[in-house]
Amino acid sequence: MHDTTALLIELGAVILGLGLIGRFAGRIGLSPIPLYLLAGLAFGRGGLLPLDASEDFVAVGAEIGVILLLLLLGLEYSASELVTSLRTQYPSGAVDFVLNATPGAAAALLLGWGPVAAVALAGVTWISSSGVIAKVLTDLGRLGNRETPVILGVLVIEDLSMAVYLPLLTALLAGVGLAGGSITLLIALGTVGLVLYVALRHGRLISRAVSSDNPEMLLLVVLGLTVLVAGIAQQLQVSAAVGAFLVGIALSGEVAEGARKLLTPLRDLFAAVFFVFFGLSTDPAAIPPVLLPALLLAVATALTKILTGWYAARRAGIGPRGRLRAGGALVARGEFSVVIAGLAVATEPRIGPIATAYVLILVVLGPLTARWTEPAVGRLRGAFRRKPGPRADPPPGHEEIAEASEAGAGTT
Repeated sequence: MHDTTALLIELGAVILGLGLIGRFAGRIGLSPIPLYLLAGLAFGRGGLLPLDASEDFVAVGAEIGVILLLLLLGLEYSASELVTSLRTQYPSGAVDFVLNATPGAAAALLLGWGPVAAVALAGVTWISSSGVIAKVLTDLGRLGNRETPVILGVLVIEDLSMAVYLPLLTALLAGVGLAGGSITLLIALGTVGLVLYVALRHGRLISRAVSSDNPEMLLLVVLGLTVLVAGIAQQLQVSAAVGAFLVGIALSGEVAEGARKLLTPLRDLFAAVFFVFFGLSTDPAAIPPVLLPALLLAVATALTKILTGWYAARRAGIGPRGRLRAGGALVARGEFSVVIAGLAVATEPRIGPIATAYVLILVVLGPLTARWTEPAVGRLRGAFRRKPGPRADPPPGHEEIAEASEAGAGTT
């Protein structure tokens, strides 16, 4: 069969399959990410039917998927929002890093993978999934709850931290020495600081230069600028993902809104291709041996994320129920964990299987903890406090009043 014909058939089958998988996930109320990863495992190396003709195209599509994921993430935030989050949420961000990066680093060292793999696996366990969490909060109707700004603040700190972490990880994976790594990190910090300054002071000018009333022109300019900056960032070993994220931050107002609407379908397509590609590059036979370590790591970091949410919500003066809801919502891992593992797998292939199993577990467990952490803890407390003998019933409406006070729907 002609190479182009085989490519079209395989690619068409992959995209159609992703669409059907996405529809099925929506029907059962599950994030499609674990299903995309499983599809990649099924048709990758050692899978049921390896995709040979489209492998190179899917690899390029996966790179574009990472770039678009980070661009759209940057478009969600303005520079002023990032600066405000840094000022108010940095203690919570520090606690988040210590509690959730440490288990990953310790696991890599215990497995004998070395310090570079420890830095990579620390990132995998550290970063929550903004996409999954945002969808879960929407589905549960919690966008107006008092704890929701706290959750979003922690996510913003994590996302901005990637602008420092990814260049550092890239330098370590490339085998750059201490001096070279320090230079790369300084370049990344300087670039982030410069972009934030320019976006704060001259964001309107940048947006005006990119703006266009023609959707086609706006799409081409924003996408072309993003890919160009991502390529330059990659050349400087600052990470293409960080370059795309900074472009998103620099754009604001109507331009950001218009670009978001135009690029969201492209983002969804290529992000799905990215998750499939990560599964394609992982041998299914390598997962069973790491399933137990991945499960232990998932349980440990689910608990540390709940503690993170409890701490962050307590700092904001939120009651125990809201603290538990905040912690349960932060458990899910997803796109960033896979991005980090995808960068590291070329240097340390053993990270791929454990990261795949880890993300599969937590992307399924995350929505469950978001929904059930607070009720489950409440029932446990009730069971421990329950004493034999008659007990006076609470006044009518007591539970409804308490819940409304904790949720604070419609308030900040």
